[in-house]
Amino acid sequence: MEKILTKKSFPLWVKELVSYKIYAPQKNGDLWNFETIKKPESINLDFPNTVLPPKNIIFPQREVLLEFESSNENKLQVKETLPDDDPTIIFGVRPCDAKALTLTDKVFSGDFKDPYYWKRRNSTVLIGLACNIPPSPNCFCLSVGGSPHSKEGLDILMTDLGDKYFVESLSEKGSTLINLAKPLFQQPKAADKKAVEKTQAEAEKKITRQIKDIKKIPSILKNMFDSPLWDEESLSCLRCGICTYLCPTCHCFDINDEVASSSPVKGKRVRTWDTCQFPDFTMHSSGHNPRPDRASRLRQRIFHKFQYFVERYQNYLCTGCGRCISKCPVGIDIIEVLDKVRDYGS
Repeated sequence: MEKILTKKSFPLWVKELVSYKIYAPQKNGDLWNFETIKKPESINLDFPNTVLPPKNIIFPQREVLLEFESSNENKLQVKETLPDDDPTIIFGVRPCDAKALTLTDKVFSGDFKDPYYWKRRNSTVLIGLACNIPPSPNCFCLSVGGSPHSKEGLDILMTDLGDKYFVESLSEKGSTLINLAKPLFQQPKAADKKAVEKTQAEAEKKITRQIKDIKKIPSILKNMFDSPLWDEESLSCLRCGICTYLCPTCHCFDINDEVASSSPVKGKRVRTWDTCQFPDFTMHSSGHNPRPDRASRLRQRIFHKFQYFVERYQNYLCTGCGRCISKCPVGIDIIEVLDKVRDYGS
């Protein structure tokens, strides 16, 4: 389904979606992040990329998995705390971030389907916004199989055409939202379709950063486990974890029990984001740490995204959003690291 929605009609459409919880990019100071929306007119889709990806809504940084409490008979009672499955809409999802969720889908499926992740995922509609210009000078989505107008993982893709949006419904969820305000949408004209094609082609030309010969990298990495490159590239690393916490595809987590009282025992089991860049991430109870230094942890991040995940799922665990480059306080650049990996194999 392809439609045209004028920008004047956009808030009216949002008003028809009152039965959904709505998230959209909001500016706080100089930063943009996804926040819940109370007023439709407050949605501004003229934004660069958000600091945190929408992954944070589907897979929150902290969530309670269960609560436990000892009874009078000193028996432990356990109560699972699954998240609400309130219908949710996320407006303004960039194509790279939508594709990222298709990758975390693979991780949280498999032999065991994570009920916490999928409870939110199944109840969420993703409305994407094509990138007319790169949201970041460090975007490199074309190198990892994406594009500024990729439809992968989205229910609706909107393309800005100046005073209107070209709206493409990509799923039953998306069609349902459009049908809730059917009179507001118009049929696109031939000129509209040409404008979309032109906009998309121009957007691709504006992405200047790339990883050359990326298909060679997974096989080259197999012979680089003990390479001195990892020591050289990790010298400036602060172990802050920004590269992974802001990444739309990183998904590592820790689980801890938080005990509020010991008599009677009462507490919660909590899942929180973790990162392979922290020293304690691989610490064994014996005291041995197989990744004791910055070099081995940087190596793990690169290997996971460009070898291990490729071998298991036939996808790079990277969508080229550029956040890890733009926000690294010491300027570690994953494209430059991968350029050196490629040259190592030549």
